[in-house]
Amino acid sequence: MLNSITLPQTPVSWALTCVTAVIFYLLSNVAYNIFLHPLARYPGPLSYAASRIPYFMSTFMGTLPLDMIDLHKRYGDIVRIAPDQLAFAHPDAWNEIYGRRIGSFGLEKPSWFFRPFEEDPPQITNLPNEEHRRLRRHFAHGFSDREIREQEPIIQGYINLLLQRLHEICREETIVISDWYNYVTFDIIGDLVFGEPFGCLKGSSYDKWIQTILTAGRAGIVIQALSFVPLLKQALTTVLHRPIYNARESLKSYTRQKMSRRMAMAGDRPDLIEALVKNKDKLSLGIHELTANAEILVFAGSETTATLLSGATYLILKNPEAHRRLVKEVRSAFNNQEEINLTSVAKLPFMLACLDEALRMYPPNAVGLPRVCAAVHQFALYRREEYFTDPNTFHPERFLQDPRFLNDRRDMLQPFHVGPRDCLGRNLAYTEMRLILAHIIFNFDMKLSDDSQDWIQQKNHVMWKKGPLKVQLTPINKNGS
Repeated sequence: MLNSITLPQTPVSWALTCVTAVIFYLLSNVAYNIFLHPLARYPGPLSYAASRIPYFMSTFMGTLPLDMIDLHKRYGDIVRIAPDQLAFAHPDAWNEIYGRRIGSFGLEKPSWFFRPFEEDPPQITNLPNEEHRRLRRHFAHGFSDREIREQEPIIQGYINLLLQRLHEICREETIVISDWYNYVTFDIIGDLVFGEPFGCLKGSSYDKWIQTILTAGRAGIVIQALSFVPLLKQALTTVLHRPIYNARESLKSYTRQKMSRRMAMAGDRPDLIEALVKNKDKLSLGIHELTANAEILVFAGSETTATLLSGATYLILKNPEAHRRLVKEVRSAFNNQEEINLTSVAKLPFMLACLDEALRMYPPNAVGLPRVCAAVHQFALYRREEYFTDPNTFHPERFLQDPRFLNDRRDMLQPFHVGPRDCLGRNLAYTEMRLILAHIIFNFDMKLSDDSQDWIQQKNHVMWKKGPLKVQLTPINKNGS
């Protein structure tokens, strides 16, 4: 009789049971990831195969781009960097992952990266394939060669204001040129999306919306990481719901106000959002969807361009021969500033080579845009000795048929990605970069400040954490001599 009696468990025994169950689950999950997972046969560090923790720690610490270089150097072209993710650094990777070889749209986009806040309205970067195709057709109108030519007066107007402001302040000992690149690109994209600038150039400061997105990198990484621990993500967002909600709603309200003013503008306007506004009913786009797409346009069309201009300026100034050659090309091509336009800057081959080499050495999107189970990490890919000669040195000549670099795999440089979801803003980005850099080279002599000599040594939290890039600017004679 006594043997059949079950004694009630104490709170301690319940706790031990729960802890044991959790430990067993974690260990069995680790064992499955290492030995039985479909990706188990691919090489990589054991800790990365066992759990996503090392990957997200590397991301959160800002070392992922450099870590990826070491991983590819140690394990080769294909490395397992998480239980369910591979990193590729091979010439065929672009088309295999992002092209049309898997179905008709390449591999799917993972929601944990592209839409960590499930309640946010969808936008162009995270729509399902067919919806993306339909929306992209209307987006593409604003990025066509014809439309960019129509937009040139808007772009040139802000570049002229940039030059005016730089002339006003260049008598100071140094200026933070990286800030001014951000000011001009944000004002340009503000006008091309909302019909009004952010006022950065006039105020010599960042708009509050811009300040938020420039400092949101680490917070976004945390939310992405917690997507793999739904209960913990739910608990954290519940605890922090009110401050997070208030901050995000404040910004969304601010953006919706700007979008409402843009929608109220009469007549056709040569900008990036006109086709969406005109076809909003056909596309079932309300104010929330238009705002979400506008936000991604503003970020993708400004910070990345400014980052590349900062990187290109640094790399050019750190290489005196490249700097001399670029100055000679620009100043011998134009008699006055009015001659610098969209058509004429396209005839500067060395400038384009400098920009392409800067994209190779300092890609704004350094950590790659993942797909389900696979990704190309650009920073690591472009530094591989197997595919680029002297990969850690700035050599614009590698894009000008220099014999020293004939064996380089220049086709691997895809800063705007490939396939049906590649970046629509390629032409606009090159237009802005060429015009801005040409105008500055034509108007000023530049010298890198002593305390910016190691500027490129940076952390990366989705975006590069750029410190102030300080230069000395000296105005030159108006005839360019």
